[in-house]
Amino acid sequence: MKNTTKQWADDTLNLALNKVQATVPMDLQIKGMHLFQKARRRVLKRPPLPPLVETPLPAVDSLPLEQIDVTSPFLYRQGLWQSYFQRLRNEAPVHWQGHTPFGGIWSITRYDDILAVDKDHARFSAEPFIVMGEPPEGLELEMFIAMDPPRHDQQRLAVQGVVAPKNLQEMEALIRSRVQEVLDELPVGEAFDWVPRVSIELTARMLATLLDFPYEQRHKLVFWSDLASGSNSATGGTSTADEIFEGVPDMARQFTQLWHDKAARLAAGEKPGFDLITLMQSSPDTRDLIKRPMEFLGNLALLIVGGNDTTRNSMSAGVYALNKFPEQFAKLKADPAVIPNMVSEIIRWQTPLAYMRRVATQDTVLGGQFIRKGDKLVMWYASGNRDERKFERPDELIIDRPNARQHMAFGFGVHRCMGNRLAELQLKILWEELLARFDDIKVVGEPEIVQSNFVRGYSKMMVKLSRRTG
Repeated sequence: MKNTTKQWADDTLNLALNKVQATVPMDLQIKGMHLFQKARRRVLKRPPLPPLVETPLPAVDSLPLEQIDVTSPFLYRQGLWQSYFQRLRNEAPVHWQGHTPFGGIWSITRYDDILAVDKDHARFSAEPFIVMGEPPEGLELEMFIAMDPPRHDQQRLAVQGVVAPKNLQEMEALIRSRVQEVLDELPVGEAFDWVPRVSIELTARMLATLLDFPYEQRHKLVFWSDLASGSNSATGGTSTADEIFEGVPDMARQFTQLWHDKAARLAAGEKPGFDLITLMQSSPDTRDLIKRPMEFLGNLALLIVGGNDTTRNSMSAGVYALNKFPEQFAKLKADPAVIPNMVSEIIRWQTPLAYMRRVATQDTVLGGQFIRKGDKLVMWYASGNRDERKFERPDELIIDRPNARQHMAFGFGVHRCMGNRLAELQLKILWEELLARFDDIKVVGEPEIVQSNFVRGYSKMMVKLSRRTG
């Protein structure tokens, strides 16, 4: 009787919650949750999570194996990540660290082990999150990349048509024209910051196109993406819970308006487009997504983060890598036909998203280590892409590397990146147009690296261009 009463109470509460979520505007729900969380913190005398303070990390050779922690958001900025991961690959490829700021973590660092975990969603679940920590309480957005089949497959299927081969062919001319516009406005012979002028600008234009978002407001999409992926509790980034709560209502309001505007135009007889919102409205699995606000916002946040970080940071990485390996730049200029393979190699070398998280669904064994049901595992793509067992001279950029396309920056299995071909197309066009205009792209000083254990990105990179004369 007690269990029956509890079930009835839970069902009643869920029905009431669903009704509220379906009727109260999303931005007001989020603002209300923010007020509730702040009041709750005061009552419980629980202060906000303090910002992470950067201090010099020790050389990995000075640490006992059990003290190695690769979850620090400063590992990339301080240039230590390669040595840390190399030691784990060689000595403890399935490594437990129970005392990280994000809880106990199994680090999976070899290519073959990562591949095995990524393809086995029965033993290793993507739910409930794919980042190491957790988002601010009350903002646990649901997204299909953090779902297991069959829900994952249904929601992914609804939007993957936007990157179908036919659509990519139709987008190619538009992408090229926008790349040309941006490159033709760049100064020659004087230093400027490549990140906002090229990488962010091109990414914002592409995101606005994919979502049919107001073009003049395109930089909001990048801002929201950075906010979502930069949570200090989830990825060790710089976005606090209050900052995220303050920024998300605007995203919710604008995407809700976009959804309803499109629905009204379709109802009036307008021909459906191939933007992501229209595709969601056309699928039986997602046409009511607007009534499920955490899924609605979560999937749109996923799509803008996926369309932002991989492409944007690979655009910067290619310039930086070719400066570090000038003989490869000479090889590129001598044979531009190598560009498609070079794009894969740049993505391998950079690995813009360093990892994905999984949770063991059962007691299991991996790499000789016993992993308990409920344990968190992190598949370190950044390490797998530098695994000497898979890639010869892995720390070098080799633009004609024979197996460059076997990189794991896009993941494997059911969760393989939906937009991988679009990202490759954007990078290919960028380098074709760069070679047509400039003889040299000189990086002036070391770039600045973002604070994150998830995004391997650049916040600033000063460059100087030389006009092509021949």
